[in-house]
Amino acid sequence: MKTFLTTTAVALALAGAASAEGKLTIYHWFEYIPQELLDKFSAEYDVEVTMDTYDSNEALLAALKAGRLGSYDVAVPGDYMVKILGDEGMLDTFTPEEMPNLGNIEDQWMDVDFDPGRKSSIPYQWGSTSFSVNTEMYDGPRDSLGLIFEPPAELAGKINVLDTSGETLTLASMYAGIPQCTSDRDQLKALNALVQGAKDSWASFGSDVAKDVLVSGDAAAGMIWSGFSAKARSEGAPVEYVFPKEGMIVWMDNVVLLKDAPNRENALKFMNFLLEPENAAAVTNYAQYTAGVKGVGEFLDPEVATSPESNPPADVKGVFVQACPEEVQVMYDAIWTELKK
Repeated sequence: MKTFLTTTAVALALAGAASAEGKLTIYHWFEYIPQELLDKFSAEYDVEVTMDTYDSNEALLAALKAGRLGSYDVAVPGDYMVKILGDEGMLDTFTPEEMPNLGNIEDQWMDVDFDPGRKSSIPYQWGSTSFSVNTEMYDGPRDSLGLIFEPPAELAGKINVLDTSGETLTLASMYAGIPQCTSDRDQLKALNALVQGAKDSWASFGSDVAKDVLVSGDAAAGMIWSGFSAKARSEGAPVEYVFPKEGMIVWMDNVVLLKDAPNRENALKFMNFLLEPENAAAVTNYAQYTAGVKGVGEFLDPEVATSPESNPPADVKGVFVQACPEEVQVMYDAIWTELKK
């Protein structure tokens, strides 16, 4: 699978500190945690923090498989990727005694299928994946995923698609009415035909630029995460985040304790730190998603708490991306590889 990996090292040791009580190495999504929060943790625990970034769950998995496991203490995979990493033996476990703030997790996010009872992960943020439209560049119907996968002529060459197979192919499957993780050859052929046919109308594959191309007007529409769309709107872009009639993807990103973490104790401190309501709210105010932690409400900025992107209509269906069996995933990987040629 072709992935685009960005890496940004961010050194956060306090200036003038002779030495820190250890280090913490984080593998994180880009543009997803405020610098001030990392500074706060670094100062509070006298820990030197470094962070590298990636732009998709698949890029994270590829990097860890390529030898980076053992280089990082924590990572921030999405729900289905937590299960994959666990099945691959890439996660460590912790006990409730090692995570005093475990009780701060909202009940709905405590016993999850991808990590029952929260033995290796904690909630980070959750949101949705759909698409947004620049309403000054396109004023036609926008209630269907067909705008991305069978777009009207006026959007040809003006659409950005997320560079992540899990979400892009899941949204395509939802539009086509094809079950996730299908092994039916005819359904897989139909899925492949749909995305190959749509590709001619797409201008770009880009996750890290999904917001910027809408703000700049380089794209009239594009797949996007809810928080990124909210940020685009807050930056003055005339965009509308769409809740399509076929449904949207719902996801939860999670902080995981990686196997062979070189600084396990500091990793647990950091995870516990993120479960404090004020700190979880700091991430929400920055990223504009939703925390899975109790008590964050009083710390949220009003415009974030009432964001339309984070408050979908009650009748909109939301689905999680599934982790497919290995023998099925091979077929989806083939579709994605062919699509990216």
